[in-house]
Amino acid sequence: MLTISNLSVYYGAIRALEDVSLTVNQGEIVTIIGANGAGKSTTIRAISGLVRARAGEITLEGKPIHTLEPHEIVMLGVSQSPEGRRVFANMSVRENLELGAFTRDCHRAEIKSDMERAFELFPILKEREAQSAGTLSGGEQQMLAIGRALMARPRLLLLDEPSLGLAPKIVQQIFQIIREINSEGVTVLLVEQNANQALRVAHRGYVLETGRVVIADKAAALLSNDSVQKAYLGG
Repeated sequence: MLTISNLSVYYGAIRALEDVSLTVNQGEIVTIIGANGAGKSTTIRAISGLVRARAGEITLEGKPIHTLEPHEIVMLGVSQSPEGRRVFANMSVRENLELGAFTRDCHRAEIKSDMERAFELFPILKEREAQSAGTLSGGEQQMLAIGRALMARPRLLLLDEPSLGLAPKIVQQIFQIIREINSEGVTVLLVEQNANQALRVAHRGYVLETGRVVIADKAAALLSNDSVQKAYLGG
């Protein structure tokens, strides 16, 4: 579904990604793990069109997307839940969810149905429907960010650090919902510092170090890899 080929991204003179290549097949959960500053979020932002490649190519089902604007990429079926949630704090939960569907040209009833599905996945959002998003807890904001991304009806969902700063109980809930979303046919690319959780939910994984892919393998193999255990799993 998604192919990144020899991607390089710079912030001014600073190299964030160098010659990165990876693939995400339809129906998979693929994770990118690595330390802070490894280039994980930059990879997600490049796919979404929020940063531009200096070199390389990103294709979705064979079509180049690295030259498109972010809203055009969303319209092709790629939606992102960003690092730090980035909900619209002064708007209600419902209004945040409605904004997730802004690129869709469809009947209002269809959007209402998708919102009800978001409420099924995250019942707390239904309880907080009229509440300002900025007053939600961190876990509730993360649920809202994922729900908002799902309102675009993505075929490929990009999740950037969904467990960051959350309590262990909420982390377990988030990863369970990621599995459920994937089981319904949504392909997932997951960027996550919690390598143990990420590799347990994913089919395959990539390890980024200082902007380069250093290991790529099945998730189970990465869990048992000595160097991955020592660097990221506390082994």
